[in-house]
Amino acid sequence: MAESTRVIVGVSGSRRSTAVLQRAAAEAARRGAELVPVIAWTPVGGETAYRTHPCPPLAAAWEQAARTRLDQVFAEAFGGYPENLRITPVVIQGEAGPSLLQVADRADDLLVVGTGRRGLLRPLFARVSRYCLARAHCTVIAVPAEAEPTAVNRRRGRGHLAMAA
Repeated sequence: MAESTRVIVGVSGSRRSTAVLQRAAAEAARRGAELVPVIAWTPVGGETAYRTHPCPPLAAAWEQAARTRLDQVFAEAFGGYPENLRITPVVIQGEAGPSLLQVADRADDLLVVGTGRRGLLRPLFARVSRYCLARAHCTVIAVPAEAEPTAVNRRRGRGHLAMAA
């Protein structure tokens, strides 16, 4: 595929987002594409409250916390940032759905999102995937909640992560 091809993936920091990131990384490797993990953050109290009473030091701290969370997701999924992929992490202030579509703005992009939790509360937690599926101008892969992370094995009774063989 063309060098401009990108695989954009929404990362939240949840365990489920690890499986979504792994799927996106596999797609990027298969396509020879750039992997663009996106983590969106909003100020505590929401955008409107922040615009009314802005505090740049707090905003900087929240953005740094999002960067740290993104690094942690890569550590859990792969033990760090994979060297065999071109990766351009994006930390963006805003709601997740609109932020993902702001980044995935090319027709040849591939957007990878999770479908949210299983069960009765799914409609509350699948908002981002529904938003992206309804509005994206590129191909979207929705990774079901049933997909478990494959590169990481949590050992019972121990508080650390180990790479699966």
